[in-house]
Amino acid sequence: MTSTGEVCAIVLAAGEGRRLRPLTELLPKALCPVANLALLDHALRRVSGLGLTDIAVNASYLAGQVVAHVGDRAHMSIEPDGPLGTAGGVGNLRGWIDGRGVLVGNADAYLADPNREPGKDIAAMLDGWDGETVRMLTLPVPAGDTGGFRGRRFAGFSLLPWSRVRDLAAEPGELVRRVWRPAEDAGELQLIHYDGVYIDTGTPADYLRANLHAAGGSALVDPSATVTGRVRASVVGSRATVAGEIDRCVVWPGARVEAGETLAGVIRAGDALTVVTT
Repeated sequence: MTSTGEVCAIVLAAGEGRRLRPLTELLPKALCPVANLALLDHALRRVSGLGLTDIAVNASYLAGQVVAHVGDRAHMSIEPDGPLGTAGGVGNLRGWIDGRGVLVGNADAYLADPNREPGKDIAAMLDGWDGETVRMLTLPVPAGDTGGFRGRRFAGFSLLPWSRVRDLAAEPGELVRRVWRPAEDAGELQLIHYDGVYIDTGTPADYLRANLHAAGGSALVDPSATVTGRVRASVVGSRATVAGEIDRCVVWPGARVEAGETLAGVIRAGDALTVVTT
């Protein structure tokens, strides 16, 4: 079994999140909250739960916000001229990786396994790893979909050996073409089954879906929020105010829903930004 001391972790958080606009005009995608915790924090908690202590985070779009949010919790890698993509982001960290295997996770991946703690739910990614193969966390491809990897689809995390990392350049590129497909062609790609729920939060509809899944059909309200209206199956952030009625909504930290407003299936940020998800 591979020692966690021989593996480091990278959480990819450099993306702009164009499909999440206009929300990502306020926050980088990695800092958008799910269940009142930034997506990036969910990812950091998951890799820490695996026992990994040497962690890096990359940043580009609104990088200052990401750097301030991470603080001293991880090594920061800044991409000042724009995001380098998943392969380029890893390649930019080759010197820091320095011969180790690396667990790479997407900050915008929502993972939830109600039967296990964060980290423990993806422990199979490290169990028995030989340090040479590429591993990918996967779920079955939904009926009717095409693509994927032998009938399975990527679920947010991959494990890369140094032999696949050492030649990655700090230039725009994606892991699917630079690492995953070549490893598949060489018979060196292992697909690790994930038992929980995975949601790519890249669109407003999927971002809302992840929040509502985390809420479990009830109201998830931060203790510092002020609620004088009605909240049903929604997530309400810190210091938010809900004086109206909301149903299946996300209200960001500090946002307001005024008396007389009735919102359903939307995301509210600030005083008046409302993102409709349908």
